[in-house]
Parts: sequence; structure tokens; C-alpha cells
Amino acid sequence: MASITLEERVLLLERDVLRLKQQLTKSTSIPWWEQINGAFADTPAFDEARDLGREYREAQRLIPGEEDNVSA
Repeated sequence: MASITLEERVLLLERDVLRLKQQLTKSTSIPWWEQINGAFADTPAFDEARDLGREYREAQRLIPGEEDNVSA
């Protein structure tokens, strides 16, 4: 097994860090929400989860006049 010197190892690590930084720069040019936009298009499970979430949020709303019955 060939061993490499510390200097060679540092050079390899620096090259890898540079490559990772370049990839990071490329990927952050587009916001994450635009990258995943449409990922769940035409997915019945997503539509169902969205509808259930909406129903839950609507059920949590106070009915006018019920504010007096809410305990703090």
C-alpha cells in the first residue's frame, strides 16, 4: 500500500474543498423552494395531505362569539 505525504494529502483535501465550494455556489443560485417547485404535481397523496391540513386549520378557527368561552 502506497503511503502519501502530508503535503500530498493536504493538496487533495484542498482540491476537494474547492470542488465542494463550487458546487455549493452553483446550487445556491436558485432558491430551494424554486428547485422543488412542482415535485408533488399530480400526486394524490399530496393533494389529500393539503386538504386535511386545510380542514384542520379551519377547525381551529374560533367561531364568532366563542371568544368568551375560551379559558386562558
